[in-house]
Amino acid sequence: MIIKKTLNKKFDLVVIGAGSGGLAAAKRAARHGAKVCIVEGDKIGGTCVIRGCVPKKLMVYAANSRKNILNSKGYGLSSEKLSFDSKVLLKSIKNEVNRLSELHLNALEKLKITTIRGWGRFKNKDHLDIIDIDKKSVLDTVNAEKFLISVGGKPIKLNIPGSEFSWSSNEIFELEELPKSILIIGGGYIACEFACIFNNLGINVTQLLRSNNLLNGFDLDLSSSLRETMISSGITLIFNDELLKIEKKEKKIFDFILKSGQKCDAESFLYAIGREPNLDLINIQELDLKMNGKFIEVNEINQTNKSNIFAIGDVIDKPNLTPVAIEQGRVFADNFYGNLNRSINYEYIPKAVFSNPEIATVGLTEKEANNMFGEKNIEIFKCKFKPMSNTFKNINSKCLLKLVVNKSNDKVIGCHMFGESSAEIIQMASISLSMGVTKEQFNSTMALHPTISEEYVTMY
Repeated sequence: MIIKKTLNKKFDLVVIGAGSGGLAAAKRAARHGAKVCIVEGDKIGGTCVIRGCVPKKLMVYAANSRKNILNSKGYGLSSEKLSFDSKVLLKSIKNEVNRLSELHLNALEKLKITTIRGWGRFKNKDHLDIIDIDKKSVLDTVNAEKFLISVGGKPIKLNIPGSEFSWSSNEIFELEELPKSILIIGGGYIACEFACIFNNLGINVTQLLRSNNLLNGFDLDLSSSLRETMISSGITLIFNDELLKIEKKEKKIFDFILKSGQKCDAESFLYAIGREPNLDLINIQELDLKMNGKFIEVNEINQTNKSNIFAIGDVIDKPNLTPVAIEQGRVFADNFYGNLNRSINYEYIPKAVFSNPEIATVGLTEKEANNMFGEKNIEIFKCKFKPMSNTFKNINSKCLLKLVVNKSNDKVIGCHMFGESSAEIIQMASISLSMGVTKEQFNSTMALHPTISEEYVTMY
């Protein structure tokens, strides 16, 4: 139920933020019998549901569908009358986001979780003020035995002349129509994903990076493969440069002046230069919480230096991924309201970049493994080939499969892939790595033919 006045009720748990982690914690705690309140000033669902994983993946499906149709003449498919209406796509995405948000709200109501629409701001360690949506007045105050901070992250803002005209990933899904050209600033997974999406939807894309590599932190073979494919697909990549100034021209065009002196123009521009904890509104300075840089410092049970205040998700310095936040929320609730003794295994967490083709990875990169165990103790197995699905397509992209093996015990400590269905394949591979699979066990596993993933068990 959504209420404005709680009559100063005391709850067992107040969750601040109804994103993936907060929802998981609130629902699990309520199932264990706790009296739970969740506070949210935006739509229920958080970044992943509203403006992240879910709407982005729907856009990926649209972009990939268009690309496949345009390049499938060899299969006897004609694309002469193909058209794309971005208004239809964006409206469909908004409808689906609203549907999912409503589902989460209904689930909270069924569990008798008190849902307050407003922003949470700590008055002290035992009381939370509820600020109205326009952030001007206090609606009420709640208190609880425990508070869980799960307010998520936000895009790091671009701070240069003209940046007020820019979009972050937050605004993309609020658009009524997509532009004809765009400059994307950044080289991380969000920037690369949107570059591929927009390019495959027929939008002219330029991507600007301060460094000389895409996807810092990912295995170099993966980022190099993506670089080759993005360039061959028509995306303009500008490395080792920086945006200094933005000038608005006539006819909805912007001029971009770069540090190198180079200029480019586009109808719009998206900055994806990183994310940071969304802590501005909750008044953490009042609590004197111990911080780890921009992140809230927590112990192994996600407890802050205030014994009744806990934090999960993108506000702490752990992998900022939706499944991680969900597991943190559930483990927290199980331990404190279900009398369990659970912990989180952060060792083998799969990650994906929904570029085209997509990237997925679990375990150590080749560089990380060499640094950890020494290059002479690491063996690399990899293969690169054109997938069968591209046989009759005018697409030059190749698949890359890679295994990183610790020679001392034959264990596979890294599994990486660039190519179609990478995320689906690496999700299953992560189970094997978590169980300590060896290269010999890969070798002795029968291949499933003809598939891309069979190469993982035939690389000798």
